[in-house]
Amino acid sequence: MFSYVLQRSVNSALTLCRHNHTQYLSVNNVDGTREITLNNDKTRNSLSLDMMSYLVEEINRDKDNDSLRAIVLTAKGHVFSAGHNLKELQASSGVEQHKVIFDKATELMMSIVRSPVPVIAKVNGVVAAAGCQLVAQCDMAVCSETSKFSTPGANFGIFCSTPGIAVGRSVPKSRAMYMLLTGEAISAQEAYESGLVTKVVPADQLDKEVNNIIDKIKMKSRSVVSLGKEFYYKQIELGLSEAYKLGGELMVKNVNMGDGQEGIKSFIEKRKPVWTHKQ
Repeated sequence: MFSYVLQRSVNSALTLCRHNHTQYLSVNNVDGTREITLNNDKTRNSLSLDMMSYLVEEINRDKDNDSLRAIVLTAKGHVFSAGHNLKELQASSGVEQHKVIFDKATELMMSIVRSPVPVIAKVNGVVAAAGCQLVAQCDMAVCSETSKFSTPGANFGIFCSTPGIAVGRSVPKSRAMYMLLTGEAISAQEAYESGLVTKVVPADQLDKEVNNIIDKIKMKSRSVVSLGKEFYYKQIELGLSEAYKLGGELMVKNVNMGDGQEGIKSFIEKRKPVWTHKQ
């Protein structure tokens, strides 16, 4: 009897979770691409604790399946994300809850870094604060010409310290400090010139451009792309000599992988490679 009641409780919780999930995200898996759309437009797609939890879940879901080749983060509405939900950061929530929220934000950003496949932000609208952090943390970002990016926390008495981590690793110091200290938004073109986004295209070309990038990724070995992405994030934190030492070791490993040898053979034999996508 206890087991039956427990199972019903678990099933009810799972049903509730799936229902709540759709209030925050919609997910579409097509031909190796998982497109995750933020669709909580009434909160301007704020990164509430629930929103971040569901994002982590979807980024990590089935991530080691060879058929998954890319993840796209996009949003419904004219605001990609306005950042953290400030209602959750009121004093009444308590310090411990605030720690939970920012720990979850860190988990979200690191899930992007640790994903074995490229994570691409597809932006058509306003991006602010932790939303800007989310975009900057993605491996690539493609935006429309009318998109805008800001870290306006200081305007509200909360300096964008954690958004500044991702932004400061994507753009030059003077641009990052301008965004962080003034809170002013930069245009799509300024974001592109600063290195915050990969490409800027007309809104009606956004899907096409992202799909073109994904098609190029799919032509490569998944295992090689995963290996390279992991190494990039490791070496960027190292000194020059340590980075070269680790890079040399990784090149040896890569060359001796099945897909490494297949790539060499296909080049010599002037044919298309046939990847196994295995390490």
